[in-house]
Amino acid sequence: MADDIDLNLLTALDALLAEGSVARAAERLRLSESAMSRTLARLREATGDPLLVRAGRTMVPTPHALALRDQVRELAQGARAVLQPAGAGWDLRELQRTFTLRANDGFIEAFAPALVARAAEEAPGVCLRFAPKPDKEVRPLREGLIDLDIGVLGESGPEVRIQALYRDHFVAAVRAGHELLDERELDAARYAACAHVVTSRRGRRAGPVDEALAARGLKRRVAVVVPSFRAALSIAAATDLVALVPSSFFRPDLAQGALRAMPLPVPTEPITVSQMWHPRLEKDPAHQWLRGMVFELCRSMAAPSSP
Repeated sequence: MADDIDLNLLTALDALLAEGSVARAAERLRLSESAMSRTLARLREATGDPLLVRAGRTMVPTPHALALRDQVRELAQGARAVLQPAGAGWDLRELQRTFTLRANDGFIEAFAPALVARAAEEAPGVCLRFAPKPDKEVRPLREGLIDLDIGVLGESGPEVRIQALYRDHFVAAVRAGHELLDERELDAARYAACAHVVTSRRGRRAGPVDEALAARGLKRRVAVVVPSFRAALSIAAATDLVALVPSSFFRPDLAQGALRAMPLPVPTEPITVSQMWHPRLEKDPAHQWLRGMVFELCRSMAAPSSP
């Protein structure tokens, strides 16, 4: 009977179809895996379809599940919007919600500890879920898979809301005792002559600093390409290679005592780091709180580089 349908299953189905995994859906909803498995069994019985089937070590959606996914997401978001407290009587400390923030590893390591501590103090029922940022694709924002996208602007689309958080710039990082530290002012030719470790998720070896060097007839030698700034700094700390990292990522509280940072010997354009969200969340009071918290902490922590 339709009257007997448990509408809580809608939220569970949304999580399962978004995550494609019982374990990750359970984590998202803060349930045990066994409870989520039982919920999946109920969903299969209610829909008359397996919904998710195992393919090797992963699970893949059935054609029926794919057909339902967009509708389920819209319904779940609509239900949350209807039931979300709003107005002057809204108590942030009673909020029970998971927010997904997509950001690169540099931002997460530099800012996540402070964001988590602030959220725990103001809204103890909130879970902050940090997701990796493999690209600048706007689709996860449009489809409600993430709540905030943090980084340098990409192809955001005209409807996406954008707020600048801070301005950043790159610095050269070398081990303590490196020969480049003997100079009062880093020379472009000596800098280019060193071997370098480059950070790129896509394996690219060149960037803005190479263009600036080329304008002076110089070219640096790239010895290693790694996918994260943390890996680049680890290599720089153990070798004579020079790493290129954002200034905001090179922080004393990140246990980088074996490294020193220097200004680059060539000018490069500053980096504007922004937060982006979908307009359907514009008036959501909980999301407004999240955006405000991110904005305030980023501005205060990155004050020397802020616009």
